[in-house]
Amino acid sequence: MSDQRIPWDQYFMAQAVLLSLRSTCTRLEVGATLVKDKRIIAGGYNGAVSGDVHCIDEGCYMVDGHCIRTLHAEINALLQCAKLGISADQSEIYVTHFPCLNCTKALLQAGVRKIHYLHDYNNDTYARELIARVGSSVHQVTLDPKYFEKLSAKALEGHVQS
Repeated sequence: MSDQRIPWDQYFMAQAVLLSLRSTCTRLEVGATLVKDKRIIAGGYNGAVSGDVHCIDEGCYMVDGHCIRTLHAEINALLQCAKLGISADQSEIYVTHFPCLNCTKALLQAGVRKIHYLHDYNNDTYARELIARVGSSVHQVTLDPKYFEKLSAKALEGHVQS
């Protein structure tokens, strides 16, 4: 019977995937959900600073192979905590893609103790070493399609556009 309920790691990762749909950078859609004591404390997606133009509207602002217009999803989630006065200490993050080195350092410095990710993306060896060195951990989440087929059916029930 318990396999009818979506497991916590897939539930929180699904929230990150949903957040990624708000991404405004055309290079990679990333979402992140910060969780503490099985409660969502913040969320973020990659995109421009509020009030600036977005990559989806004017293209990416590329310098040395990186879009400098975009804030990463993990940073946006941490900044939401800072803006609202919520501590990220002892939290976990669910992010659609393995965090870059700078995001990894920011997450660890903010007290994030576990990084859950869905997809590998330019995984940095030093990021993994640093995670282990400071006593945090990393875990790749696998989504079971049975929960998401059920979700799609429920979401579309009575709302199919023709």
